[in-house]
Amino acid sequence: MARESSEDHERAAAGLDFEEDPLRSGAANLGAKIAEEGPEALLDEIEELLPESWREHIEAYPLAAIALGVGVGIWLGMKKSQEIIAAGTALVSSVAMSNVSQVMDKVKGGA
Repeated sequence: MARESSEDHERAAAGLDFEEDPLRSGAANLGAKIAEEGPEALLDEIEELLPESWREHIEAYPLAAIALGVGVGIWLGMKKSQEIIAAGTALVSSVAMSNVSQVMDKVKGGA
């Protein structure tokens, strides 16, 4: 019984008790997909987020969509750059730690 509580404490300290979190697992899956398929996987995920009506507008007016995207990107870069960098860094480190913990679990299991 004491062993279980010790393992629970170690899992909590390593952040492993949040494995069922859909956002964390989604980020890990996206990170693995990007590693396998490259940047195209990220564009596919963004495309899946857009509603069908927006996709039709983008197909009909591609230059307007590009101009709007550039405008929003510049605005976000000017107004929210620090927050975006912090969120991106947190996402990357979360995915990296998830992958490290998976490797460590495999190493423990194989030893």
